[in-house]
Amino acid sequence: MTSAAPSTGTVAPAPSHPVLGWAARRASGALPDFPWDSLTGHAATARRHPGGIADLSVGTPVDPTPASVQEALRAASDAPGYPATYGTAGLREAIAGWARRAHGIQLDPAHVLPTVGSKELVALLPSLLGLGAGARVGFPTLAYPTYDVGARMAGAEPVAVDGVPAEPLDMLWLNSPANPTGAVATVDELRAQVAWARDAGVLLVSDECYLDLAWDAPAVSLLHPDVCGGSHEGLLVVHSLSKRSNLAGYRAASVFGDPAVIAALLEVRKHAGLIVPAPVQAAALAAYADDAHAADQRERYRARRERLRAAVLAAGFRIDHSVGGLYLWATRGESCWDTVAALAAVGLLVAPGAFYGAAGARHVRIALTATDERIDAACERLAALAG
Repeated sequence: MTSAAPSTGTVAPAPSHPVLGWAARRASGALPDFPWDSLTGHAATARRHPGGIADLSVGTPVDPTPASVQEALRAASDAPGYPATYGTAGLREAIAGWARRAHGIQLDPAHVLPTVGSKELVALLPSLLGLGAGARVGFPTLAYPTYDVGARMAGAEPVAVDGVPAEPLDMLWLNSPANPTGAVATVDELRAQVAWARDAGVLLVSDECYLDLAWDAPAVSLLHPDVCGGSHEGLLVVHSLSKRSNLAGYRAASVFGDPAVIAALLEVRKHAGLIVPAPVQAAALAAYADDAHAADQRERYRARRERLRAAVLAAGFRIDHSVGGLYLWATRGESCWDTVAALAAVGLLVAPGAFYGAAGARHVRIALTATDERIDAACERLAALAG
């Protein structure tokens, strides 16, 4: 038996270790830092306000999950067997029914795939489709950071673009109504994207999580016949129940469109075990089949938006775009971090526009996802800031 070498207190990692190699790439910038960590100090400042924090930084729902959805979850809670990756036929039919009723999309239930929330699909889609080294994944210059992260995770090149790209890509993300700006793409703009993508052989993927929340301009899906000409070839849509139905905690979403791409995703997700839990599938079916609760929630957000928008404008901000979605994209002509600090000092926490791209450096994103009481508190504090 040989004696162990004396410990020096540190261990030099083998440079060829695959996990440590990934960690080294991460540390050298392969993935960005998680942006919300940089808000910690401002959140602490806002929490010290005598009236407590009014957190308008994250778009997380605060209203109750519909009672019918909760009951569907409870009724399906005895689920000892493995669920199907493809989802139940009833769930896929409910998603197709909602798409037809709410947005005029003619969708075959066979071309629908439930997902474990939409963020995992956004982050994993380039990897699931094999878009690795040498591939180029595009997304808007002001965008949800996970489009960029998903490309990097796959080893692909992330490319920020606006409008119809002038450079070659393998996949392009669209987002309307957009996070963070609330901009809504017109039928003509979407049709031009489809024509370009089909001519270039590029997969076009539209993140439509806010599609049910258009305010000052109508939102249309990438798969609407007026946009795609009735063919879903080369097109995918991602939708989430988090905003429409207050199901963020359930992780319930779906992707649908081009049957060949859906089939490829289904195959690889079967191997990976990426499966929506059976009780969540039952809850999602109930949510997609019911429009009344979504209309009620939409009205709550509309009323909050009306009050908060007026207060933001009265406080001297300019609001750009923001015709759809759950955010106000606001500026007062200074660094976004100066605005974040000023608002934190009066107990308001908002998201700096720089989180979403360099073009957002002078804006902040203000979320509508707070209770009526917190929205009213925010309005009062904005009035004090203005006065």
